Amino acid sequence: MSAQQILVIEDDPSVRLLLQKSLAAKGYEVHAVEDGLEGLKRLEEGTPPDLIIVDIMMPRLDGMTFVKAIKRHGETRPIPVIFLTAKNDPKSMIEGINVGARFYITKPFQFDELLAKVKKALG
Repeated sequence: MSAQQILVIEDDPSVRLLLQKSLAAKGYEVHAVEDGLEGLKRLEEGTPPDLIIVDIMMPRLDGMTFVKAIKRHGETRPIPVIFLTAKNDPKSMIEGINVGARFYITKPFQFDELLAKVKKALG
């Protein structure tokens, strides 16, 4: 059985690298891009991932708009999404869940917490 694929969409290079390395070390196949537009392009080109981890505040195309876009399409709608963001106000959290995210994790985050949510979302 091949590894489960995770698409990470994060504009901060250090966080992107941390997620890539940490998740790959847990046996996941990780693809990382730097913003929502790159994420959409990646979804159009390749096999849909099993999970998407996305930041909200990014240049060009933010995470909320990205998730709204993928939830409008039949083939990408079922992909579970986890928001990983510095936006920790209740309004953003509610909006994040309403647009279709399975989980909403705020930065700074504990990798163990993220990993538990990843397993739940993929389970």
